[in-house]
Amino acid sequence: MRATFMFGAGDVRVEDVPDAKLHEPTDAVVRVVLACVCGSDLHPYHSMSPTDEGVPMGHEFLGVVEEVGAQVTGLAPGDFVVSPFAFSDNTCAFCREGFHTACAHGGWYGAGGVGGAQAEAVRVPQAEGTLVKIPAGVDEALWPSLLTLSDVYLTGWHAAHMGRVAPGRTVTVIGDGAVGLSAVLASKRLGADRIILMGRHTDRTNLGREFGATDVVAERGDEGIAKVRDLTAGEGSHVVLEAVGHMPAYEQAYGIVRPGGVVSRVGVPQYEQAPVGFGSLFGKNITLTGGPAPVRAYIEQALPDVLEGRIEPGRVFDRTVDLDHVADAYQAMDSRQALKVIVRP
Repeated sequence: MRATFMFGAGDVRVEDVPDAKLHEPTDAVVRVVLACVCGSDLHPYHSMSPTDEGVPMGHEFLGVVEEVGAQVTGLAPGDFVVSPFAFSDNTCAFCREGFHTACAHGGWYGAGGVGGAQAEAVRVPQAEGTLVKIPAGVDEALWPSLLTLSDVYLTGWHAAHMGRVAPGRTVTVIGDGAVGLSAVLASKRLGADRIILMGRHTDRTNLGREFGATDVVAERGDEGIAKVRDLTAGEGSHVVLEAVGHMPAYEQAYGIVRPGGVVSRVGVPQYEQAPVGFGSLFGKNITLTGGPAPVRAYIEQALPDVLEGRIEPGRVFDRTVDLDHVADAYQAMDSRQALKVIVRP
């Protein structure tokens, strides 16, 4: 079968590899129907050191179950499924508390001997706890939105949920990428009164307005902070959802948030040290939250919203490529010629 690997910064290739197969009785093999490139895939695309082996890529997919291990119940060959971007048993103490990305028996696609999802097929460990069945015969027009339940929309939802977005709140979203736009949509769904989107790409912020943004701020840094404060009568935002992951976005977040507010981060941080002292968080009694989204905890809740047409998060996809052209998808997203790209094996 064919699968995508990254061999270094900017070096993405599709290679012939052995077919995916069961390793453990808790595994399943899934034929990938739709996958995509994630914004987080662009971090190693910029900075990864060269390697001879390559790293399997892709962690978001819809697919059809082809084979299940002897201990897997509730799934059978032919089932149409969506997978969270991290696998989990859905039964350990952390899963029961809703933090599946910390599962005691879980892990990540593309690591630890597990293949990536930008491929023709993938082995899914802990399949019974990980995979969620989609009703048979669902309209193919809904597939892109269903694919967002694997990561991007529910990462935006996680940001809003952890930020305690609710009616009466003003929310500021930093970043007009697919996760930021998803955070706008999730904040609207959770009833936020005002949603300020910080981004400067008009085609993206226009979609953000359609998703529910009431204001758009194109300025960055101190100028952007001042603009948000002007929009909020000098008080700042109850909730700031940071969907970028770089230090300037974090600095912007604590400059915008109002006293007693919440900064919720879901952009994968490209730093380990960050201000938390009196002038940033402590002095204003700010709560800092967020992290890798346990999307498995949210899929069943979000699935009816997609199937019944209440939301259309799949609008973040603006291009589709076949597997042979997956490197073009990375280049298009990196150059901002595309927002988020579907990969159709």
